[in-house]
Amino acid sequence: MLVTKNPTRGAAVLFFALAIVISGCGPPGPRALLKGRKFIQRGDYGRAAAELKAATRLLSTNGVAWNDYGVALQHTRQFDEAAQAYQNALKFDRDLVEAHYNLGCLWMEMGKLGDAKTELTAYIIRRGNEAQGWLELGDAQLRADQLLDAEKSFSTVLYLNSKNPAALNGMGLARLARDRPQDAEQFFAAAVQDDPAYGPAILNLAVVNQEYLRNNDVALENYRAYLALTPRPGDWDAVNALATALEQKDLSRSAGQTEPPPEKLPASEPPPIPAPVVEKHSAAAAAPPAPRRPERRQPGVMHRLNPANWFARPENRRAPPPHPATQARVPAPANSSKPAEPVHIVAPAPPVFPRYMYRSAGQPAPGNRAAASTAFRQAQQFQEQQQWPQAMEAYGKAAAMDPSWFDAQYNYGVLAFDQGRFGNALAADEMALAIQPDSMAARYNFALALQAAGYVTDAVEQFKRVVAENPGHAQAHLALGNIYARQYHDVAAARQQYLKVLALDPGNPHAADIQFWLSSNPP
Repeated sequence: MLVTKNPTRGAAVLFFALAIVISGCGPPGPRALLKGRKFIQRGDYGRAAAELKAATRLLSTNGVAWNDYGVALQHTRQFDEAAQAYQNALKFDRDLVEAHYNLGCLWMEMGKLGDAKTELTAYIIRRGNEAQGWLELGDAQLRADQLLDAEKSFSTVLYLNSKNPAALNGMGLARLARDRPQDAEQFFAAAVQDDPAYGPAILNLAVVNQEYLRNNDVALENYRAYLALTPRPGDWDAVNALATALEQKDLSRSAGQTEPPPEKLPASEPPPIPAPVVEKHSAAAAAPPAPRRPERRQPGVMHRLNPANWFARPENRRAPPPHPATQARVPAPANSSKPAEPVHIVAPAPPVFPRYMYRSAGQPAPGNRAAASTAFRQAQQFQEQQQWPQAMEAYGKAAAMDPSWFDAQYNYGVLAFDQGRFGNALAADEMALAIQPDSMAARYNFALALQAAGYVTDAVEQFKRVVAENPGHAQAHLALGNIYARQYHDVAAARQQYLKVLALDPGNPHAADIQFWLSSNPP
């Protein structure tokens, strides 16, 4: 859905436009704007673009005209020109938040997910109660593999509208990407229950049952429901071939026939299982195209454009390559002598991370403290002037001149970390700990540097030492929770750490995110 103008000002603009029509006269700029909008309503986007181009020339600082011009250009797939038009709309009217939404959807269409998220976020800041903006933002986050963020956006949609099949479908895709097929099946089924004609969820329900849960009977039932949709989905032939293959297997089992040995199988392989259907699609993706969801129903008011534009139609859009976590796999042939057993979901092997080579540094010998003090004072001056690279280098000189000076080592490690020079930070932090082994600040910094450098196992060991000596260190508990959740995928351990953070620091800036993660990952 593209938004043609700000609803708060739409009535006045529309009234003025109707007055022009009735009178048959008026300034050429408003006349061109009105004609362009009428062509948009009729779906004649080429003529709309011509009229609106004239409108933007005559009304060069009118944000609404530029936004409408962008809509027409986007429909005619002149994407670069449409982006410039939306940016002009925001340049001349910063309150025209609908242009943020349109530009975000355009960046999505062009595959610029980072820019899309920025614009859609700008939209929902001002239109936080509109489910559509959250839905599009969730789509962008899902495509960017930001799965927890996507779930949070889709959950907001469902909070605003509990019966939104697109959001339920998105939640299912996010859970499937996180290797939780049972959860995904429940969301897909809920989407179908809310809208029995919602094609993407029907197909996804079939895919997850065949590919992940090995329930071919339920899969076949949903494939048949998908094939019965009107109008016929774009990949009807591929899905029909798959359904036919499943039916033949069922007939073979019921007749007591056994599967032919592998060496006698025909050379042609059965059709692949369609990848789960996602919301946004790349024009350069591989065939065959996956079916799209039905167009979202929108109120028939002039301020909003019908979403049935050229690039949203199933025959003109192609599905993106499936995410590795949701890559379609053909199930193994069922044993004809007994029903297929449910698939046992095997937990992935524990991740393996590189280990840090400790320097085993003992207490360093004192150096030239006087010379080091001069460099230290220079570093402080650079720091006051926010000249961070120079400050870091000066602290490094001070630490080299007197390796036993804790403050020099500590400060050098902090600034080296901030500058992304993790190797330098690790060496300085380790030296600082050799000087003052009881410094919790130095140990916490050392753990952060280990984590940033990829030495996750060693970072966990150091964070554990911090919380063992200081159980009230909420930030260390938070760091451990993040590692358990993101690197180790250990839900139980992550929950334990996150709950400690909430108990120690209820006002933590990440408290809302932690609460959402806990609700999404029950015990």
